Amino acid sequence: MAKAPVARLGKGLGALLGEVTTASARDTRVRTVSLASIQANPFQPRRTFAPEELDDLKASIQENGLLQPPMVRPHPDDPQGKYQLVAGERRFRSVEALGWKEIPVLIRDVDDQTLLVLALVENLQRSALDPLEEAEGFRALMDDFGLTQAAVAEAVGRSRVTVANTLRLLRLPLSVQQHLRDGTLSMGHARALLALEDPGRITHMAAQAVAEGWTVRQVEARARSSTGRATSPPSSGKAGRSSEVRDLAYAPLRQSLEETLGTRVMVTPPTASGRPGKIEIPFQDATELERLFHLLTGQQASDIIS
Repeated sequence: MAKAPVARLGKGLGALLGEVTTASARDTRVRTVSLASIQANPFQPRRTFAPEELDDLKASIQENGLLQPPMVRPHPDDPQGKYQLVAGERRFRSVEALGWKEIPVLIRDVDDQTLLVLALVENLQRSALDPLEEAEGFRALMDDFGLTQAAVAEAVGRSRVTVANTLRLLRLPLSVQQHLRDGTLSMGHARALLALEDPGRITHMAAQAVAEGWTVRQVEARARSSTGRATSPPSSGKAGRSSEVRDLAYAPLRQSLEETLGTRVMVTPPTASGRPGKIEIPFQDATELERLFHLLTGQQASDIIS
């Protein structure tokens, strides 16, 4: 049972963690250390810990004891006397709140990259991170350790497209990012808002969406209309309702295409007058075109161009 979570994470995690994961799985020895000797994980991607979560965990620990010790590493600046958390910050905070002075821990020698990956994975498996925390964690792996989007995806057990779409959230204005952190806007809302491209327009529409409680589809429709991508002008009567229903029916297909291709996709449905529909996929440069070509055809562009 102990190995099941690791299997979900993909081959990349094993490559990044090397022998650490294997040793942790088979080594059940623990050491008791003082809480004062343990410092927080400097790469912890999670910024907020809901009080009710900690209350539930505190009650469980008080009744049943600490069933799984947190993992720590020797502190790089004081390896003989201090430690840094690797995984288990909620458990650490809970026993601290209970007034414990000492705690049993697993001690592992891991580098900074492994420290970040383990913290990310622990939170991703519990769905504990908000979308911005995920994006910041992915960006840290890329900026601090030189990983590509594909390498990040493999390491944390997500698709490359999911990683790419999550990273796009970091382009949102800070006020809109705060709505994501608060949960007043979802990732679906954010992705629809990104189609506006202009920060001012994104901020304005996000405020409207929050104030009026718009659904993701409502934001998508407003964003398409604002960018001139509406399928037809607003109209009344049966024809107008038919156009709206048809447009909403295409929205999930467009969203699926964006997830698959990792870029914005514009879908214009055919009109009642017989004008054919079209799919537009913008790209920035030759490299992105070659990537899209490979995703759409399964072939490498170099095989065609050579």
